[in-house]
Amino acid sequence: MNYDILYAFISATVVLAIFPGPDNIYVLVQSLVNGKKYGLATVSGLMTGCLVHTSLLAFGVSAIIRTNDNLFLIIKVFGAIYLFYIAYKVFRSDASLIISDKKAPQKSMFSLFKQGFVMNVLNPKVALFFLAFFPGFLFSEELSIVTQFYVLGFLFILVSFVVFGSIALLAGSISNYLTKSSNVGGFFKWLQIIVFIGLGIYILLSDK
Repeated sequence: MNYDILYAFISATVVLAIFPGPDNIYVLVQSLVNGKKYGLATVSGLMTGCLVHTSLLAFGVSAIIRTNDNLFLIIKVFGAIYLFYIAYKVFRSDASLIISDKKAPQKSMFSLFKQGFVMNVLNPKVALFFLAFFPGFLFSEELSIVTQFYVLGFLFILVSFVVFGSIALLAGSISNYLTKSSNVGGFFKWLQIIVFIGLGIYILLSDK
């Protein structure tokens, strides 16, 4: 078992979870409007959706990896290209961060959990990201590929829950910082570009 690969995966997940994006901005707004426990309910829904994507990836891609090295190479190349594409989209995007609570009416905790779950499960970008991100971090020759994908999935969910949960609990302070700091949008924009390009290169160079 290669723990260095797992540490690299955890580090990459932490960085990706911190980036201001649709999911964590949504968590931030729900926490500001409804309260911290409602933000945590939203986080729980989003992370439960990640478990669905992990299962689809584990049982779908693992069969491909076991039977065909060429198809696995294609998956790796696709993953790298997709990450490069995300970097390009970030480069073309506006660096400003807009946080508004006008589109977040008060809802019950279950409604927010369900909405977070549905948002995640029905988002094809999440499925594509998992397909691009996970195969490059297989870490063991002893464990089955399905087991490895589930380990990576649970680590991704755990790390993301801690980061998103912290956003929910510290919503007020984070919101004030993001709105008052004029340079934070540009910093995160270029940091995302560097990380996505770096992940793409890593996946291209990774072994089965």
